Order: sequence, then structure tokens, then C-alpha cells
Amino acid sequence: MSAAVMSDKGYQPKTAPFDARFPNQNQTRNCWQNYVDYHRCLKIKGEDYSPCNYFKSVYQSLCPNAWVEKWDEQVSNGTFAGKI
Repeated sequence: MSAAVMSDKGYQPKTAPFDARFPNQNQTRNCWQNYVDYHRCLKIKGEDYSPCNYFKSVYQSLCPNAWVEKWDEQVSNGTFAGKI
């Protein structure tokens, strides 16, 4: 596994793996979807469910930090545009 490492948190890709749902160079939707999937996973499975960290590692690899900070603030304020 050259593009990933195993840790106590599970599978942690160094870069986001190819996702056939997002074949283009522009990875904005991929960033958004993994952010939303991470928060949905936490909501459904809880924070102790380590497979949720896969989505987190992918969005952290793809998304600009400023976007994540803004979305985190919106999630905590209940104003996030996505359905979590």
C-alpha cells in the first residue's frame, strides 16, 4: 500500500484515492461529498466509529482549510447548507 498507511485510526490515505463519481480534475464536489459523508457517518455511527475517519482524511486531503473552517462553523451554528 504505497498510497496509504495503516494506523490505530484505520486506513489513512496520503492523498485522496480515485473516485469514479468524480472523474474530472475539479475535485470540489469530491471535497464537499466527503465532508458531508464524514459528518453523516459521525451522526449515524458516533465518534467512536473509526471507519468514519476515512472520509475525514479524504476531505482533509482535497479541501482548502478555509472551506473546512467555514463549514465547521456553519455545522456548529446549524446553518450548514448540506443535509447531515
